[in-house]
Amino acid sequence: MDFDFKSVFEGKTIAEKCRLHTQILEKLVEASGIPHAVACVKWVHISEVQANDYNPNKVARTEMQLLYTSIKHDSYTQPVVVAWDDEEKKYIVIDGFHRYSIIKLCPDIAVLTDGYLPVVVLKKTLAERMAATVRHNRARGTHSVQGMSNMIYKMLYEGRSDAEICNELGLEAEELVRLKHITGYAKLYKNVVYNRAWAFNTPMVEEKDIKSEAVKDIVKDGGFEQEE
Repeated sequence: MDFDFKSVFEGKTIAEKCRLHTQILEKLVEASGIPHAVACVKWVHISEVQANDYNPNKVARTEMQLLYTSIKHDSYTQPVVVAWDDEEKKYIVIDGFHRYSIIKLCPDIAVLTDGYLPVVVLKKTLAERMAATVRHNRARGTHSVQGMSNMIYKMLYEGRSDAEICNELGLEAEELVRLKHITGYAKLYKNVVYNRAWAFNTPMVEEKDIKSEAVKDIVKDGGFEQEE
């Protein structure tokens, strides 16, 4: 390829280079038809990106410090996975919350790209984003039981069936039943005996139930708490 890309970027600021790089890559991916999100790593300003409110992943302080050092010395080597939210008018983090946090909280990292973060964009509904987050975490072995319980509680509240949750999150029926008990969801049905035969047929919580005192207790016990 003889095209002189260097001349296109010459004299541009970091922010201008990031935006131009994204525009060119979008055109290339559109022309190539490569169907993988990683083929189009975009540069998006941190002000356009927002953390999700359901992430069950946790990283210890030492690992966070190591991540900072890694980005400081090796630059960003992995993009953050996001999805555009029409209501928020922002990109919502699906995977990579800690990589997002580093550039947001560390000025010496942000200055390297003028506040622009490398992302790949997925087209996902809220339920699909939640499932994608869990799959990323489980694949790395970094999900937590409490975080998973919170996630499942929200998915049940949104009307997802047991079968859908198990299929999307890679859970066994017994795992789902156990997690329902952990999150407190089972308190709504404390007189019902759970068993494998009907693990996929647990009744859904209706909106009126969510406003009841019983469910308020569940929320207080941690049903919707966001982990630090």
